[in-house]
Amino acid sequence: MSDEIVLSALGLVKRFGGITATQNVTLNLRRGARHALIGPNGAGKTTLINLLTGVLEPSEGRIVLEGQDITTLAPHQRVRRGMVRTFQINQLFASMTPLETIALVVSQQRGLGARWWPSLGADKAVAERAAALLEQFHLAEVADQRTEHLAYGKRRLLEIAIALACEPRVLLLDEPVAGVPAGEREELLQTVAALPADVSVLLIEHDMDLVFSFADRMTVLVNGAVLTEGSPDEIANDPEVKAVYLGHGEEAAHG
Repeated sequence: MSDEIVLSALGLVKRFGGITATQNVTLNLRRGARHALIGPNGAGKTTLINLLTGVLEPSEGRIVLEGQDITTLAPHQRVRRGMVRTFQINQLFASMTPLETIALVVSQQRGLGARWWPSLGADKAVAERAAALLEQFHLAEVADQRTEHLAYGKRRLLEIAIALACEPRVLLLDEPVAGVPAGEREELLQTVAALPADVSVLLIEHDMDLVFSFADRMTVLVNGAVLTEGSPDEIANDPEVKAVYLGHGEEAAHG
């Protein structure tokens, strides 16, 4: 991990009517980082990610990606600039196979647009990249199955593969193991651990085993504000963080 900051949230505030969901949040993601964003339910993690990705517009503050202010950019423009978030498989992909899905994303990424299907056979680079992603994400053996028939863990792997097919420089991993049965988790955990070193990752996750095995930096959100930030060791031994997670103290009661 270098000292270069690739993504900054600077004094972000988000108000919904009289409720302040995000309170003056500042967060810096360094190049190559494995940075976890944690906190109790209602801490404001999802709101913050929605602000970073452009789903929501901040009431105050700004967002800087690789030196460029992106506060007012639409979500698709942020993706084009290299910031990608894992997302739930939507209806568009349910009837497609992982191979078709990845080929489509790779083709769009390379400017081939709607010509994706002919290019799957004709464009060697697209075919090779799609095959490599399917292999990397343990999807090769289910490459020709309809996505709606895949095991849940495989669908989560496909989400991350889609995100990687967009060639991100910053990847927002949104609870990758949420809802994944125990028997399907190991593959997913290994895949997350093996993400490319040059991709800076911000992980939002409740699974503390995953967080502590993955992260080299952690930010703790409580009631929409940053409680503390530090290394995994510092966070693990922080009495305030322990109080929040053990359900003691005012923060936990309102989390």
